[in-house]
Amino acid sequence: MILTGNEIKLQHEAGTIVIEPWNEARLNPNSYNVSLAPELMLYTEACLDPRQDNRTRTITIPEEGLVLTPGKLYLGRTNEWTETYGLVPKLEGRSSIGRLGLFIHVTAGYGDVGFKGYWTLEIVAVEPIRIYPNMQIGQLSYHPVCGEVTDTYHGKYQGSREIVASKIWEEMRNGNRYWERINAIYHRQEAKGLKKYGMPLESNPAAIQTRLTYLEEELVDGLMYIEWIKDKIREAKP
Repeated sequence: MILTGNEIKLQHEAGTIVIEPWNEARLNPNSYNVSLAPELMLYTEACLDPRQDNRTRTITIPEEGLVLTPGKLYLGRTNEWTETYGLVPKLEGRSSIGRLGLFIHVTAGYGDVGFKGYWTLEIVAVEPIRIYPNMQIGQLSYHPVCGEVTDTYHGKYQGSREIVASKIWEEMRNGNRYWERINAIYHRQEAKGLKKYGMPLESNPAAIQTRLTYLEEELVDGLMYIEWIKDKIREAKP
């Protein structure tokens, strides 16, 4: 199943779908158009390595447009901040954009229930093409879920406020089993920190110390991650 444009509007009014800024004129029969923010990120490595935090650089798309090199990967983002509750969001390119040979994602079109943030776009051109800042480049559709939602997304890209390069290196560096366990505990502590300190844990040294103590008690094998947290505490102290 897929939500109609009118249902997207109703869910937006109910707060189940958040799209900011919202423009009703961008509603389609079963999707909502999103636009391209005026910056791109490019990898600078000669060979991308999923085990490494690959280096990048950022460029601005000028008002007169930017011609993309065919076959080269450019990371972009939407102008729209979205949040989705109880539904699965899916990002696709617009038909008119696809007819120009422009991909806006490389197999990674689905979002997760509970995702919030700007969408990072994986842009690849088939032919040389000029793109412009703020052009309507993609469309979001929404799908109901089957079954009870017992957990929502709280992964590496949650709350993205800028273009975010691949973070798969975090999984490969720490080991999937430990990373998943640590990540779940982090977000439970994050909620406690917001309630107790009125700010995210990363913004308060005392809150970071609370999370550190919890991890030291619970995760004997999480030593690498604990050292990372200690570094954060040292950085946060005046």
